[in-house]
Amino acid sequence: MNEFKKYVKKTGDYHGHICFGIAMGTKTTLAAMKYHGLDPDVKNKNLIVYTEIDRCITDAIQVISRCTLSHRTLKYIDYGKFATTFVNLASGKVIRVTIRESCEINDAPKVVEKMAKLSESEVVNIQEVKVNIKEIDLPGIPKKRSYCSVCNEQITDGREVIADKRVLCRACANDKYYVEITKGK
Repeated sequence: MNEFKKYVKKTGDYHGHICFGIAMGTKTTLAAMKYHGLDPDVKNKNLIVYTEIDRCITDAIQVISRCTLSHRTLKYIDYGKFATTFVNLASGKVIRVTIRESCEINDAPKVVEKMAKLSESEVVNIQEVKVNIKEIDLPGIPKKRSYCSVCNEQITDGREVIADKRVLCRACANDKYYVEITKGK
């Protein structure tokens, strides 16, 4: 079994099935890991990944890179694009990876077979870019903690909003994605 098929199986097992996004995420992530000289079988503590979509491709990125939201090494930027940026903190190299080849095949085995036969250069576009990561956004323990003056909930890592000289969470600053039905206890 070639490396691509090995990781497609691994990511498919995690995701629950194999589809276009899993195949593409596997191909792009393996290409990025290779570019950075990183072994996907080893946890890479100096890698931060920005994904631009919340679809299947992101599960492949997470499984292969081992970057996660909870470790603050996987960042989600909602652009709705099949694009990912890989930041190697150790080397300082940063690449943005996009899909060059699109195949409109919904039959998973055919997608996997097609992607397995294509070279990285036929599928993946790698572009060197620069990303300015704020100190407060790096992995590790929270560097700043505050409390919302309205709901009294904790806010970490500089995500608070200052309005009328008051500290507010983004939800209380009128950016809620939810509507309260009852008060919390």
